[in-house]
Amino acid sequence: MIVELPDTTTSAISKALVKLREEGGAVALGRVLTLVIVGDGTDEDAIEAANEASREHPMRVIVLSTAPSAPTRLDAQIRVGGDAGASDVIVLRAAGDTCSDQESLVTGLLLSDAPVVVWWPGEAPNDPGASELGGIAQRRITDAAAADDPVAALRLRGEHYRPGDTDFAWTRLTLWRAQLAAALDQPPYEPVTSAAVTGSSDSPSTALLAAWLRLQLQVPVELKMLEPGDGPNGIHAVSLDRASGRIELTRDFSGVAKLTQPGQPVHEIALPRRSLRDCLAEELRRLDPDELFGEVVRAGGRAG
Repeated sequence: MIVELPDTTTSAISKALVKLREEGGAVALGRVLTLVIVGDGTDEDAIEAANEASREHPMRVIVLSTAPSAPTRLDAQIRVGGDAGASDVIVLRAAGDTCSDQESLVTGLLLSDAPVVVWWPGEAPNDPGASELGGIAQRRITDAAAADDPVAALRLRGEHYRPGDTDFAWTRLTLWRAQLAAALDQPPYEPVTSAAVTGSSDSPSTALLAAWLRLQLQVPVELKMLEPGDGPNGIHAVSLDRASGRIELTRDFSGVAKLTQPGQPVHEIALPRRSLRDCLAEELRRLDPDELFGEVVRAGGRAG
């Protein structure tokens, strides 16, 4: 069900939500958090990802778009039932003076006594934690890959990191980190002496993976950045050198990776690029600060 509320107020939106709940069209019970998506109001990919993630994390989703130069107005849309997954979705389109106080726009719509997560699917503030909406959130999710200059955006994440910040550039590394850790958790248990990471020059995850290896292994890590189009998007390969030989994990265009280890047959491993839904669902599993991400993103920013 989709309910349109043109030229409305936050009070009218709250009343409409109560009415829908009383009529059985939306149930707030069981919601575990409020997710605020800051976008242009037409980012259906982000809304769909939130709807899918809500099946694991029932929540209220508030989508806020602003147009400060347009005539003052607030339009809203409420989605419940099949149009909202296991959540209720409130799309706010603020224009003119209505945009001047974003916190007030969403405060009256937040679930009572539930954590708040703010997600910027596109361009994000240089310092999300200091932003108006970031200040009310326990967790702040950005995506450096969506910026015009992803690597520069990642550097800003490191410079302005605050506990509670995270970025999908880090979430996309989960499978890579797990495979590399598993490869090292096998005989002969030799220390790694050096490493190398290769990936696209527009891939912030490549730089983060190099920073993570440098921190965890305390060895030199060579970062090789290739022009986009010279290989698959994102990370291409990782190599770890030990006394017995080199471990290599290389991903091709199909999303299949080959793991090569001394004295063992080559293993093929599914290592696809992660979807928005997978990244969002993973980040919503924890609402406490990710201290490891903080260490890595700051180190990655210093490494430049």
